[in-house]
Amino acid sequence: MKYDKSVYRSLTLITQFGINMLVPIFLCTIAGVFIGKKFSVEWIVVPLFVVGALAGFRNVFIMAQKIYSKESPSRGKGTRRVQPVHEETSSAVSAGHKKGDNDYAQKD
Repeated sequence: MKYDKSVYRSLTLITQFGINMLVPIFLCTIAGVFIGKKFSVEWIVVPLFVVGALAGFRNVFIMAQKIYSKESPSRGKGTRRVQPVHEETSSAVSAGHKKGDNDYAQKD
């Protein structure tokens, strides 16, 4: 049975979310246990666990933003590109001149 590439991409994405969430939690918890035993401050595990969870949520949030920003232009409807304003056009408009007016013409 042959699967779409989208199935594998979805599984990879779920795995990345899990890894991005769990690694900071484990590292901070292990650091908390080590620091707690070394300096006899066992309560430090809880704040470091919370820091690890917040770091994990941040990692997942940033990854989701990157994935969503890659997919959003392909959705098509509702997206509009704004054209850059050229300097000479914007200065002519702000000065009240129409395009093509000749400011250097000599008046008799």
